[in-house]
Amino acid sequence: MVAIIDYGVGNLFSLKSSFAAIGAEAVVTADPAIIRAAERVVLPGVGAFGDAIAKLRETGLDRVVLDEAAAGKPLLGICLGMQLLFERSLEYGDHAGLGLIQGEIRPISEAIPENLKIPHIGWNALAFGERKHPLFRYLSEGDCVYFVHSYYGTSCTESVIATAEYGVPLTAAVAKGNVMGCQFHPEKSGKAGLSILRAFVEGVTLC
Repeated sequence: MVAIIDYGVGNLFSLKSSFAAIGAEAVVTADPAIIRAAERVVLPGVGAFGDAIAKLRETGLDRVVLDEAAAGKPLLGICLGMQLLFERSLEYGDHAGLGLIQGEIRPISEAIPENLKIPHIGWNALAFGERKHPLFRYLSEGDCVYFVHSYYGTSCTESVIATAEYGVPLTAAVAKGNVMGCQFHPEKSGKAGLSILRAFVEGVTLC
């Protein structure tokens, strides 16, 4: 079973429907006992980093996420959920994250050419580099996924497992052991997104 953490932020039921589409059991929950009993955990998120991390901490679910990650349970952060895995974010202030991925979240305006629109919205091709992470084992270089974001992960070179070009290469996905994150939305990315969720459910060889 996959536990999709409900802390008041995220495309929860769209995500649950995507897991159903690949025949996987998924439950949307804020119950720590159910999260601990699950085989895998998904941390979704949309909106602002500061509000989301505050809600996660107010519910005590931050501690549950940290404990389950430390125990080796596969954890997948999606969009803002991926950003929450980082050490800090500079979105409307300076906010401490969960610290599961080294690096920080910064405005994409600092990196991309001035003529490109913010937020970055739309389909972009993934590049995997020299070694493709098992999370993408059903994808090919250049397959496209759907992004909606104004901030991105940086200072995280050792954890980057995919990038997407938007004037410059931006962090599209990260991984450190059993902790993984996608800046894009697999649940909005059609066949490619479903294949990523399938690989996550089937289990990945940890890097």
